[in-house]
Amino acid sequence: MENTKTLQFERPTFFQRSKGMLGVDFYRLFHTPLFYIFIVIAAVIPALVSMGAMGEGETAVFTNAWQIVAADSPLYIVHDMGEYANMNMVFIFGGIMVSIFIGHDYRSGYVKQLFTTHAKKEDYMISKTLVSAFSMACMCFTYLLGGMISGASTGLPFSVNAGSLFCAILGKIIMSLGWASLYTFINIIFRRKFGVSIALCFVLGTGIPVIGAAALVGNTAALNIFLYGSSVQACLSANFLSVLVCLVCSCVWAFVYNVLGSAILYHRDVY
Repeated sequence: MENTKTLQFERPTFFQRSKGMLGVDFYRLFHTPLFYIFIVIAAVIPALVSMGAMGEGETAVFTNAWQIVAADSPLYIVHDMGEYANMNMVFIFGGIMVSIFIGHDYRSGYVKQLFTTHAKKEDYMISKTLVSAFSMACMCFTYLLGGMISGASTGLPFSVNAGSLFCAILGKIIMSLGWASLYTFINIIFRRKFGVSIALCFVLGTGIPVIGAAALVGNTAALNIFLYGSSVQACLSANFLSVLVCLVCSCVWAFVYNVLGSAILYHRDVY
């Protein structure tokens, strides 16, 4: 009598599912011209900012070349546009890029095909968040390179506390995770309204709501619980505590937005 064996198919683990979806998303990212276009845009922004600063003529917007990368101190209220003209602008353009990237998923029918064979909606949220965060981190690096070149062309001094500069750059890169999760969440909600998602990502990326709140309550660290609030901690006076604030805020909001986004995908028509 022959022994019969029942074939059992093991369900893929979370890490196996995530690895597969991340592989697909990164492949699509690296084969999408949009990614490289925004990488170049991030590198060009500092040059445009420098030209605008030189064009004003009356008062110097920057007194140090590194101010094009980060502000001198945490600024919740922007009194002059020059105070905002730093690497934080990457988060604005990053939001637009995420909107276009996710919007293409729905317009192309990729999402419909994906969710027909892949039931885990949280995998989609996590994958899109991580890929978007990676994209914005790359934009931060090219912005830094462009900022150094622009700073050298202006003839301004590069004198700075190296430790604070490192913390500022690290803090901004870490914040990419939180911003990416927010933009992914927004695009899940307004997946059928492409214009609305881009406009909302732009407004939130500029930090207008937090700047408005700061105008009422003052330049207070209590606003650090918001993404824009913690982002301003990544400045030229930053330290390890500043990086910790960025890390905690970014991770907490990434968790919250991924949970909420997954719930929406499970309980609403995803197409």
